[in-house]
Amino acid sequence: MAIMRIFIGNLFILIFISVFSLLFMEMTKELSSVQSFHHVLEESVALEDVRLSSNSLILDRHGNAISDVFTSENRISLPFEKIPTSVVNAFVAAEDQSFYEHPGFDLSGIARAFMVNVQSGSIEQGGSTITQQLARNLYLSHSQNYERKLSELLYSYQIERDFSKEEIMELYINSVYFSNGVYGIEAAANYYFGLSAQDLSLAQIAFLCAVPNNPSHYNPLTGKEAVHERKAWILQKMYEQGFLENDELETALEEEIVLHTFVKKDQYPDYVTYVLYELEQLISHEEGYAQRLRTSGNNEERADITASLKARVQEVLASGITIETALVPEIQAHTVSTVNDHLSHTDTQGAVSVIDHHSSEIVAITGGTSYNKFDFHRGFQAFRQPGSAIKPLLVFAPFLEETNAGINSIIDASPIKRGSYEPQNFGGAVYGKVPLEAAFKHSYNTAAVRILDMVGVEESFSYLNNFDFSRVTSEDQRLPAALGGFSMGMSVNEMTQAYTVFAAKGIYTPPKAIQTVKNAEGDILFKWAETSKEVWNEETINKMNKMLEKVTSEGTGRAARFNTQGYIGGKTGTTNDFQDLWFIGSSSQYTAGVWIGKDEPASLYRESENNLHTNLWREIMKGFH
Repeated sequence: MAIMRIFIGNLFILIFISVFSLLFMEMTKELSSVQSFHHVLEESVALEDVRLSSNSLILDRHGNAISDVFTSENRISLPFEKIPTSVVNAFVAAEDQSFYEHPGFDLSGIARAFMVNVQSGSIEQGGSTITQQLARNLYLSHSQNYERKLSELLYSYQIERDFSKEEIMELYINSVYFSNGVYGIEAAANYYFGLSAQDLSLAQIAFLCAVPNNPSHYNPLTGKEAVHERKAWILQKMYEQGFLENDELETALEEEIVLHTFVKKDQYPDYVTYVLYELEQLISHEEGYAQRLRTSGNNEERADITASLKARVQEVLASGITIETALVPEIQAHTVSTVNDHLSHTDTQGAVSVIDHHSSEIVAITGGTSYNKFDFHRGFQAFRQPGSAIKPLLVFAPFLEETNAGINSIIDASPIKRGSYEPQNFGGAVYGKVPLEAAFKHSYNTAAVRILDMVGVEESFSYLNNFDFSRVTSEDQRLPAALGGFSMGMSVNEMTQAYTVFAAKGIYTPPKAIQTVKNAEGDILFKWAETSKEVWNEETINKMNKMLEKVTSEGTGRAARFNTQGYIGGKTGTTNDFQDLWFIGSSSQYTAGVWIGKDEPASLYRESENNLHTNLWREIMKGFH
C-alpha cells in the first residue's frame, strides 16, 4: 500500500510537471492565457524581499578585528562578482548541470528521482535544481512530502522569472548550509580554513562544496572521510563538465586538506558591550527614535518605541556592518588587569573610563571586576552619588566664571545652615576664612555649599546641563548637590566625559567610542555629528587646572600623583559613610575616572584610608605614560 501511494505521488508530480512544461513552451502561442497564469502565480507565490543575515565586525582604532557579531547563523555574504568561479562551477557540476538552461526545474532530474524512489519504496532522491534548493532555503521547509514539492516547483519557476541566473546563484551560495552553524561559502572558508573564499585552492573549494548536499553526514569536523569521497566525486564531475583540465584534476585530488577551525573573536568584553550600547544610542539619534522617546506620552508608547529601536539595531547588526572604534587595546588590557589586580580578591567593585581628550574618544572602559560580556556594566550603567567629585563642575568653575575671582580670593568656609540643611566637613572640622584654592584642594564642604548658594543653584545647574548626565533632573537643583547629593547620581563614564572640558580649554565635545559604522560595501551608514560647545572661558579653565593640580600635589589626591612629564590634576570624591570612592583627573593626553564601591552600598572606610581609589588611578595612568 505504501509503495503504491509513493508511486501514485511520484506519477502525479510527473504529470504536473509535464502539463506545467507544456504551458511554458506554448507561451508564445497562448500569450494572454499564459499572462493570466503568471498573474495567478504571482498572487499565489509572493516572493518577499530576500535579506540574508551577515556577520558584523567591531574593529579597534588600528583596524584589527576584536569581535565577530553574529548569533545562530554565521554568514558573510559575497556579491556574485566576488564569488570564485570554481565555487560556481563546483555547485553546477555537482548539483545542477542544466542550471543555465532550465526554467527552475529539470524534468530529466525529476524522472531520475522518480525511478529511484519507486525502486526504493521511499523518497530517497528529490531531483532538485539549485533554484529549487534556493526556494527551500528561503521560503519553504525541508520536509519530504509531495505538497511541499509542488510548492517548491511553483516557487522555483517564480524565482526564475524574478531573478537572473547570477542573482539566483549568488543567493544560493550565500544561503546554503555548510554545517556547524555556517552559511555561505565565505563564512565556510573562514570557519574551516581561516581563509577568504578567494584564497581557497581548488581542492579546498571542492571539499567545502561537498558539505551542503547533506550537512550532517558531510560534516568536516566529524565526517572528514565522507567529505573527501564527495570532494573527489565533485572534482571528477567538474572535469567531465569541462570545468577542469586533467592536470588540475590530478593536482586537486593529490592535495592534502588541513583544517584550521575558526575561533570566534570575542576580545575586550567591557569595551564591546559599551560599543553595542553606543550603537543603539547612535541609531536612536540618527533615525529619530531619541526624539520620539523624549516626546512620548506614556510608558506603553515608550515601550513600543524602545522595542522598535532594539529591533532596528538587530536589523543593522544582521546586515554585515563594520564598527570602527577608538579602542586602544594596550590601554584597555592594562586598565582591566589593573582593576582586577586591585579588586578581584575582594567583594568591592570598580569601574574606569579612559578618554583621549584631544580627540574626544573613549579609548578604554571597564564594567567591573572579571567582567563578562553583557553583564551589568558599572562603567555606564551604575549610577552613584559623585560626592565631592562634582564640585569642580557644579560649584567652583561656575563661581570663577560668574565672579572672575582668583584662586587666592578669600572664601568663607565657616559653618552654614540653610533651613534644616547644615552640611558638615570631614571629621566635623570647622574652618573660617580661607583662600579659594585651599577650600578646593582640601575639599571643604561648607565652602562648597556657600559658593553654590552665592552663585545660585539654578545658575550653577545651567552649566552642568551642558554635559551628558542622563539622570540629572530638576529635583536635583538644591544645595546638597554641591556635595554630590543627587537623586539618581552619575556613572563614572559620564563624570569622566564631563571632566574632559578642563583639558579642552573649556570646550565640551561629547567623547565617543564609535568612529564610524560602515555597510558591507564600505560606505558610512552612521557617524556621530561633531558637536562642541564652550562651557567656560579659557581664563576660568586655567584657574581650575591650577587648583586641580594642587589637589594632586598638596590636597586630598596626593596619592594619585606619579612622575611624568606634563600635567597631572584631578579631584577626589567620597560619599556618605564612605560608600563610594572617586577620583577623576587628567594628564596631558588622557582624562580618566575611577569609581570604587559595592553593588550593595556599604562602608569603604578602610579602603578610603588606604587611598585605594587614588592609588588605582595612579597605577592605571602610569601604565600608558
